Formats: sequence, structure tokens, C-alpha cells
Amino acid sequence: MDLLNTRWVSGGVHHDLLDSLDGLRQWFEEIGRAGRFTADEAARGNLLLARDALARLVDGPDDPGAAADLNRVLGHGAVHRFLDGGREGSTTRFEDPAWAPAWSAAADYLDLLSTAPDRIRRCANHACVLHFYDTSRNGTRRWCSMAGCGNRAKAARHHARERDGGRTA
Repeated sequence: MDLLNTRWVSGGVHHDLLDSLDGLRQWFEEIGRAGRFTADEAARGNLLLARDALARLVDGPDDPGAAADLNRVLGHGAVHRFLDGGREGSTTRFEDPAWAPAWSAAADYLDLLSTAPDRIRRCANHACVLHFYDTSRNGTRRWCSMAGCGNRAKAARHHARERDGGRTA
């Protein structure tokens, strides 16, 4: 979800953290991966491919083109399992390190899909572009943030009721 939310709208203006290498470096810092991933144009391009595929999959889980694009990203890395001192271990290998951030985001998405695919959502506010993984107890969260989009929706419903003389539908 972190990769999907590198785009946002503020004051009606669309922003994209990944529109520059400085933004990519900032994102790596924010997600705690600054020392693990290299912020270069190849990694940025691969992340943009993964982000686009993930956004299309959240909006349309049966989109074959989006699935093909995500599989293309996943094809650039693999998990290798091994036994070490009687314990299972694993390591991830990439054909090119520039694929590591995109592959990791795609693999994290698959982990979420295996847990609760119906809880991966886009914010119900049509003007919002953010996504979230619903961790609420009953699984009915609709907004990226109750403090932002949720409050705006509640306020809009309240004003509509007031405007209609307090009648409810």
C-alpha cells in the first residue's frame, strides 16, 4: 500500500513522490529501506511499472494486463529457501538490484492477497487517490483516513440533512 500512496491529492492538486530521484530517496527513507535500495532511474522506472500494475489490480482484480505487468515485475526476482543449522532460512535474489524495490512491493501485495484480498481498497472518496489495507475489526472501513476523507464525508452528509430540513432518506 505504501507504493500506491506515493501519489496523493492536496488542495485539488495531484502530487507524485516518485516524480524525481529526491522523492524516491525520501520514500525509501520513510519506509525504512534507504540502506537497502538504491535510488536511481532504473529503480524508479521499475517502481512506476509496479505501482501502475498494483493500482489497476486494486481497482480491477481480474485485469489480465495488470496481472501480466505484475508478473513481469515478479519475474525479476526469486526467493531461495535453505536449511541452516536445522532451521529454515530464505534469501531473495534479483537479476538486477534495480528490480528489488518493485519486486518487494509486488511480493508484499501477494502476501496481502493471501491474507484477506477483500480488505485491499481504494478510498471511497472519489476525489481521493489513496489506498489502504482495512485492519478494522469488522472489515467495513471505507476511507483512507477517518480524520481526512471520513470526516469530510460525515460533514457533507450532515450539511445535506440540514439543507433538506433534517429529513433522512
